[in-house]
Amino acid sequence: MPLPVEIARQLTEQQIAFVRRSGLQAEVLEPGFVRLCMPLEGNQNHIGSMYAGALFTLAEIPGGALFLTSFDVQRFYPIVKELNLRFRRPASGDIRVEARLSAQEIDDLQARAAREGKAEYLLELQLTGVDGEVVAESRGLYQLRLR
Repeated sequence: MPLPVEIARQLTEQQIAFVRRSGLQAEVLEPGFVRLCMPLEGNQNHIGSMYAGALFTLAEIPGGALFLTSFDVQRFYPIVKELNLRFRRPASGDIRVEARLSAQEIDDLQARAAREGKAEYLLELQLTGVDGEVVAESRGLYQLRLR
């Protein structure tokens, strides 16, 4: 069973010390959909745009947030197998990312992981500024594993 939203929010924002220090906020946490925001404040690099590590964190965390809101957390756990980030332009403000998995994809992944012990899934995401401009694109390979 997925976790209640407030517990998923607390784990997404607070459980990993690095993420907590970054100020990342889980704006929307729903089964099959998450929207996260990384503030520019406190995450600037030497030229005043967002630090690459903060963008990388924002690209990676949706896989875990989707897991918490969408999968049976007592039967499964997620891992990141690979994550690539392509920087498109400097991020000069707060940055958001949205990630989705359909109910059918979630059911199929859980069934395959229960049967085979693991199931891989791909999240291809766009990190955008408040104006909707894409500042980076990510491609993450995740794996759902049976406990």
